Amino acid sequence: MRAVGTGVEFYAVTDRVAATARRRRAVRVHPAQAVVLGFAAADLVGTGVLMLPLSSRSGEWTNLVDALFTATSAVCVTGLTVVDTATHWSAFGLVVIMLLIQLGGLGIMIFASLIGLVLARRFSVRTRLNAAAESRAIGFDDVRGVVRRIVLISLVIEAITFVFLAPRFGFGYGMDAGEAAWQGLFLAVSSFNNAGFALHTDNMIPYATDPWVCLPMCAAIILGGLGFPVFMELLRRARRPLHWSMNTKLVLWATALLLVVGSVYITALEWSNPETLGRYDPASRVLIGFFHAVQTRTAGFNSVDVGQMHDETWLGMDVLMFIGGGPAGTAGGIKVTTFAVLFFIIVTELRGEGAVNIFGKRLSRAVHRQAITVVLIALAAIMTAAIAIMVMTGLRSDAVLFEAISAFATVGLSTGVTADLPDGAELTLVVLMFLGRIGPLTLGSAIALRQRRILYEYAKERPAIG
Repeated sequence: MRAVGTGVEFYAVTDRVAATARRRRAVRVHPAQAVVLGFAAADLVGTGVLMLPLSSRSGEWTNLVDALFTATSAVCVTGLTVVDTATHWSAFGLVVIMLLIQLGGLGIMIFASLIGLVLARRFSVRTRLNAAAESRAIGFDDVRGVVRRIVLISLVIEAITFVFLAPRFGFGYGMDAGEAAWQGLFLAVSSFNNAGFALHTDNMIPYATDPWVCLPMCAAIILGGLGFPVFMELLRRARRPLHWSMNTKLVLWATALLLVVGSVYITALEWSNPETLGRYDPASRVLIGFFHAVQTRTAGFNSVDVGQMHDETWLGMDVLMFIGGGPAGTAGGIKVTTFAVLFFIIVTELRGEGAVNIFGKRLSRAVHRQAITVVLIALAAIMTAAIAIMVMTGLRSDAVLFEAISAFATVGLSTGVTADLPDGAELTLVVLMFLGRIGPLTLGSAIALRQRRILYEYAKERPAIG
């Protein structure tokens, strides 16, 4: 009887262990889900802190929608605001916003991995999967090195930008050492992370003609917009451009091309506009035009009133904002690689060729589907949000479309209507900012949990196209 009892007891314990294992598997978080949940958690915590009386200059509670909008804009490194950053938030609130920007720019999973590395000096398999999913790490075994390099690159570029800005604010604008250092630090973090938050009510308009302020910020924005995978490869193969990956070549070429095209486009159209570039001398007009071409890469600072620009300028900026910067960095948009892939697909189709070849390499057909999916989801999200906001507010379609693209692409440029939107429209932009920062594919895979493998195929048939 004792043996039987032992056997029964053994099987009971085995069943409990198996049940526990099944529960653990059931609640295991997919890496894509971890990225989404991490950003959502940071967003909610930031909202709660910004609502506190300690965070506002008046010492009063900030309402939920305004705090949520600001926290989302900071975590998603966007820069759109519904309250005046310079006058509404206390010093504590501004520090919280800066930390949220830094957290969102580095990436929640990267930051969590860094904490684990500092405290435990090792990565669990799950942590490495999460960090790899967010950083687009090329090698799973190199995740620890990737995390370290991402953090180091971020801090070094922000420090260099600070070294340029802080002395300029001190000696050029008569600020005391503390104020100059704070201005330089905040703008350095906001610039590299492509956030667009500034400490003046009129953003960067006071420094519109100052190259010692504008150009260091532009450099930090461009570097942040390249994406960390590009930095990783440049560090390893800086002197061997022929060995650069397709991703690095696409990002560098597309970034340079769009900066030149954007600068010429904005400067030419606004050259004689007395409300924007027309009031400045020719050299300053070129600087301001270049500055705003850089901002459309998802940074969002402005040195003239964007609301006074011509409609055709807005339309061109819509396109530039929609394209955005490099993947797995601080920039938003559909990414320059997605845009480049679609361009080469079109060229290949027009030539009647079978395979898409870029820089001497054949493009994977899976990338075709991914690029098309990203663009269509982005367009659907932007148009749905724009229509909803127009229904709620009755605003002009061009202004609403500009705000919607700016939110989805995490840019932060505004025609001036965001602060006057009702709560429903603000929440619509919150969803757009979150979707734009996480990325349609990451969010979609997080919802789907896993990719389905279908073990059969249907017969082929071709509908008429065009």
